[in-house]
Amino acid sequence: MKKKNILGYVSIVTLSTLALAACGSTDKGADKEKDKDAQAQSVLPISVANEADAIDGQTLEVGVVMDTQFKGLFLWELYQDAYDARFMEPSHQSLFSTDEDFVITNDGIAGLALDQEAKKATITIEKDAKWSDGEPLTADDIIYPYEIIGHKDYTGVRYDDTMTRIVGMEEYHDGKADTISGIKKVDDKTVEITYKEVNPGMLQAGGGVWSYAAPKHQLKDIAIKDLESAPEVRKNPVTLGPYKMSKIVAGEAVEYVPNEFYYEDTAGLDKIVFTAVPSASSVEALKAKKYDFMLSMPTDTFPSYEKIEGYENLGRQELSYTYIGFKLGKWDDEKKEVATDPNAKMADKALRQAMGYAINNDQVGEKFYNGLRTNASTLIPPVFGGFHDTAIEGYKEDKDKAKKLLADAGYKDTDKDGFVEDKDGKPLVIKFASMDGGETAQPLADYYVQEWKSIGLNVELSTGRLIDFQSFYDKLQNDDKEIDVYQAAWGTGTDPSPSGLYSRVAQYNYTRFSSEENDKLLEAIDSADSFDPEKRKAAFSAWQEYAKEEAFVIPTLYRNEVLPVNQRVTGLDWSNNNYDLWAKVGVSEDARK
Repeated sequence: MKKKNILGYVSIVTLSTLALAACGSTDKGADKEKDKDAQAQSVLPISVANEADAIDGQTLEVGVVMDTQFKGLFLWELYQDAYDARFMEPSHQSLFSTDEDFVITNDGIAGLALDQEAKKATITIEKDAKWSDGEPLTADDIIYPYEIIGHKDYTGVRYDDTMTRIVGMEEYHDGKADTISGIKKVDDKTVEITYKEVNPGMLQAGGGVWSYAAPKHQLKDIAIKDLESAPEVRKNPVTLGPYKMSKIVAGEAVEYVPNEFYYEDTAGLDKIVFTAVPSASSVEALKAKKYDFMLSMPTDTFPSYEKIEGYENLGRQELSYTYIGFKLGKWDDEKKEVATDPNAKMADKALRQAMGYAINNDQVGEKFYNGLRTNASTLIPPVFGGFHDTAIEGYKEDKDKAKKLLADAGYKDTDKDGFVEDKDGKPLVIKFASMDGGETAQPLADYYVQEWKSIGLNVELSTGRLIDFQSFYDKLQNDDKEIDVYQAAWGTGTDPSPSGLYSRVAQYNYTRFSSEENDKLLEAIDSADSFDPEKRKAAFSAWQEYAKEEAFVIPTLYRNEVLPVNQRVTGLDWSNNNYDLWAKVGVSEDARK
């Protein structure tokens, strides 16, 4: 599984994102969209104004806005939601740094070389890195994640086509081999991986070459099926970052102390504390100066914290989008792929398209998110400037068109009750699932239901109410029959390829949509031919156009995020490719301002 993140619909969390300028079009409409994106991006600074030196011996208090508890799966191979990923940031550093285009560089703990002709990737440990218990990072630790994910007893969701492309992985997964033949330990610092095929996305962080090491010396004696419950994962993980987890209060908070074995100097903090903060009390917590900064602040309440004394606001465009998804089948656990049902309630794309044309997402962005979110046109966010197709307009409000689509497809109000029946003249009731969290969640869900009713669709909330974050994704993953349509969000990670979310073998393909054409278009994006930049761009455009037409998912909002930071914080550059962010951040005064 490529590193994609599930996002809370109001409380947003995303990793490793970077805003890029959109490029490559002379279309005037596209230029307007690019200007709009640039304007949204330039409203807030990316780095703190405080340039003073950090002082030693301080504690950095960080609030994480969330209306649920984190699961506490503190292993990259097992985590499934962005809250756990957020809490791993100071401690669980990745192997690879990236440049501004998300391409892996050799400036991090490890470097990557990709041999297209030989279909081999070589990972070399570049730094004198050690785990937080003092053990050196070795090639065995780079290989072990593949052995975890590929194991027949693996309980996570990352065994997908990025793994099966490795020579020998399927044989290992099926229990026919004890090792993965295509992965070779060259020496203690070097690993060579042979693939059946390579693609240009593998040069991106999260693009097919696993970006993390796992401490084999700590985990090797734990059965793979037991890793999720192991204290080595949940209570005392061994990590590579500038800090290590020293105290974990399950679901609520994590304390970190410096990793004395980290390969670089840090800013001198004695401790970092991450604490979960309910969205309803996040603004008051800032006003009371409880935290040095607050991650994942809801943008719907931006005016309430925009001008709090002693704080400045940083901002950046997210590599993420909110979307409406349509349940079109189920996951086939035996075949390990989606099983699309041609008779699903939402199977007619005209019905799905009509629901897209019923809503006005620009108004949603202005009214509910203070202009910090804008109408999304495609499933590739504009921060991927070379791949986002600016010529595609996407779905904008056109209720007449929505009603015509329904009528032409046979959805008509035969009993004159104000709601259309299905094509067989039977009542059509659509179950809509949306997440709880924050002040906006309920009124926004109500807005969508209202707009769909205005075109004659009888839409009701699944379970009769909003659903909490963990239950929501459990229901999606298990294909709950009470969900026909849902509202959610994805953090895309640093690889723009959509295969990890929308291929037929991706467990995160929660809509369960598949088709031969979709297979072909996704394969073109990740093919060897797409090492040619023009061919790859064309492949991305073709898939975006197809996804718009099929409307198995309709993107609704592109997102900007805001980080309120106390003015005593120094060294914080919030650029999304800042590899050493947690090593460099510190404070310049004893007390918050």
